[in-house]
Amino acid sequence: MSVAAKPPVLSLTNVVSGYKELQVLKGISFDVGAGEFVTVVGPNGHGKTTLLRTISGLVPLRGGAIRVNGQLVSAKPHAIAALGVAHVPQGDLLFPEMSVLENLLMGAYLAPNRAEIDRRLDEVFTLLPKLSERRHQIASSLSGGERRMVGIGRGLMMGGQILLIDEPSLGLAPLIIEQIYGVIAELSRSGRTILLVEENPARVADLADKLHLLDDGAIVWSGPPADLLARDELLATYLGG
Repeated sequence: MSVAAKPPVLSLTNVVSGYKELQVLKGISFDVGAGEFVTVVGPNGHGKTTLLRTISGLVPLRGGAIRVNGQLVSAKPHAIAALGVAHVPQGDLLFPEMSVLENLLMGAYLAPNRAEIDRRLDEVFTLLPKLSERRHQIASSLSGGERRMVGIGRGLMMGGQILLIDEPSLGLAPLIIEQIYGVIAELSRSGRTILLVEENPARVADLADKLHLLDDGAIVWSGPPADLLARDELLATYLGG
């Protein structure tokens, strides 16, 4: 007897969204399977951040459907988070006058009990030992790279099934970007399901299972990272070479 295939962790079908009169996403469709690392690349201002904000409910869905484990999502961000969607926003958006530990705990508001919160904290501090050292430090006093790590850690504290990460390299020095992507690579190796947006496809060339190239709110190309990096005409047209 055949066994029915599991639904993808995340499924987008003809997703349309935007802001007031402005339509940004124009019919986005793709799936993210369990344990996959999928990256959406494209120039700035063409819908990458809007895509993640639509998935997590921060931008209203105007058309199409978003499903998590086959379940149609509602329009409410807290309900989407409860389904296992953890969003690490662009620029982190930490609580600046709270400590590292307090910021991390804010991500665990849906945890069922203290034991689970402690388990997640242990996981975060193992992956990001610098955060353990800085646990009582005020977030506003951290470096840019440390703040980005707190943002990732807070997302992990949600215990979600899929981690949405918005341009983790934004505004950071090359050495810090390398460190941040080292953390993301470790998350991927541990089996985490990741949907990440990035402007530079070379940064995920050895990490992502699949790339989707987004331009003007629509996917114009999909495939393995190596295939995109070998297509000079696509890189020049959409990413400036």
